[in-house]
Amino acid sequence: FINIREVKMRKKKIEPALLNMEEFCAYLSIGETKARELLHDPANGFTVRIGNRLYAHRGNVDKWLLKQLVA
Repeated sequence: FINIREVKMRKKKIEPALLNMEEFCAYLSIGETKARELLHDPANGFTVRIGNRLYAHRGNVDKWLLKQLVA
């Protein structure tokens, strides 16, 4: 017996809210040097520091990108 709801749940991919350096580079199609430069700027509004690591909040990255397009 196959539960349709269960099948739909398996197909739904969970996207993380925080992007690590590799994911951030791939998301913006930029190199690691530029990604580090962006993440080290606290004024950008998307950097999240957990311990020594820097992450990018996906939703805030999208908002930041829209601002860059308008400016």
